[in-house]
Amino acid sequence: QVQLVESGGGLVQAGDSLRLSCAASGRTFSGYNMGWFRQAPGKEREFVAATSWSGGLRMYADSVKGRFTISRDNVKNTVYLQMNSLKPDDTAVYYCAASSDYRGLTSRNEAHYWGQGTQVTVSS
Repeated sequence: QVQLVESGGGLVQAGDSLRLSCAASGRTFSGYNMGWFRQAPGKEREFVAATSWSGGLRMYADSVKGRFTISRDNVKNTVYLQMNSLKPDDTAVYYCAASSDYRGLTSRNEAHYWGQGTQVTVSS
């Protein structure tokens, strides 16, 4: 019912900024909690940020808090991840996710829908 397509990744240097976008298909986007995850080479998928369906609740991993901002535009069916002050440790494939369970999304890496991912590479 929901298809997620990420974009905006690329190769940048430490200290640069990137804005990731996740475009959702379907007419039920506004009813889902949305999140961003990332997976670095040789590591497990890691929670990055999440927002409730209304945008009223937001949560960030400690590693990105203060640098990343998640937002959503329910009219455009798009969720964003603004990434500032990027570090080499941020290098990963970033995935967009949608879930009806906010707590599952933020604490258990659970989601009903996943995007294909977009590569973010930060050089030093």
